[in-house]
Amino acid sequence: MPEHPAGPAEPADGTVPAGPRPEPLRFFGTTWLHHDRGYAARRVAASVGSLALTAGSCLVLRLAHEGLRIADTGTFVTLLTALVFAVCTALAFSHTWGAFGRRPDPERRSALRGLLAIGFVGSLLAYFVRSLVEAPGEKLHREEYEAALARHEKRASRRSGNPVKRSPGRRG
Repeated sequence: MPEHPAGPAEPADGTVPAGPRPEPLRFFGTTWLHHDRGYAARRVAASVGSLALTAGSCLVLRLAHEGLRIADTGTFVTLLTALVFAVCTALAFSHTWGAFGRRPDPERRSALRGLLAIGFVGSLLAYFVRSLVEAPGEKLHREEYEAALARHEKRASRRSGNPVKRSPGRRG
């Protein structure tokens, strides 16, 4: 595990560190920054939980499919329903997976709300697969945090030093 230049996200003494603060992730808080305070256990819990929810959701969809079959709605309606759930699941997986690497557009996300609700199994499956590798969204948050930290250090280094000690030619 590589060391990161920043100290702990929240110091034990209660002081607020200067500079940018890491954005917390759902279920992980700021443990993703240094992989501390139960990060590994949270990743295991996120993986197991999302897989269990995916399996339970598939069972619910199976019961709904059986209900359509029992209701004798016909082959066309049954196949159309299965096709809609399959397409929405694939689209929801793709959208959720993409959201782990870049900030989603709020307008697009709002427009896709119904599709994502129908394809919820895809979102759960994407969460499961991503949590096997890292905390979902960790890579994006780490890149943003490190960029903010670099900007802060650059600003702080420009302002550091006593202006009285500058050479006479540099004073304005």
